[in-house]
Amino acid sequence: MHEISRHVSYREATFSATAARLGLDNTPTPAHLRRMMLLAERVFEPLRAHVGGPIGITSFYRSARLNKAVGGSASSQHCLGQAMDLDMDRVPNPKATNAQLFHLVRTTLLFDQLIWEFGTEKNPDWVHVSLVEGSNRKQVLRAVRNAKGRTAYIPWKP
Repeated sequence: MHEISRHVSYREATFSATAARLGLDNTPTPAHLRRMMLLAERVFEPLRAHVGGPIGITSFYRSARLNKAVGGSASSQHCLGQAMDLDMDRVPNPKATNAQLFHLVRTTLLFDQLIWEFGTEKNPDWVHVSLVEGSNRKQVLRAVRNAKGRTAYIPWKP
């Protein structure tokens, strides 16, 4: 397989420096691929068209072993092929900010979960977005560090 969608290659959707370094297999199953294609077609491609240029993908599919190695949540939708992390800081001459991506998804697209990942009040470090087949929660959160330095998810407030 070479493409997940028009602008997302299979390699981009499955590559992980951590997996390569640790020798972890990060091959999605056909069910994972189907979900990845759905997310790419219904969220990534419309978002890219609206932005008018490339969008950086920092994480898409993660096998359970890879997810554990990177410290991901045990219930991460990345492991199901239902989530991706986007970061405009990875794109030369970006046509949008991470905050703009976040608001475009929130106001124009169907999603299950949308997370403003750390950063500042003006711009997240990256944007997490997921989509499921069927009923989507449209849950909007913000990732912050709690008093113990652990990640906590709180409702996002405009």
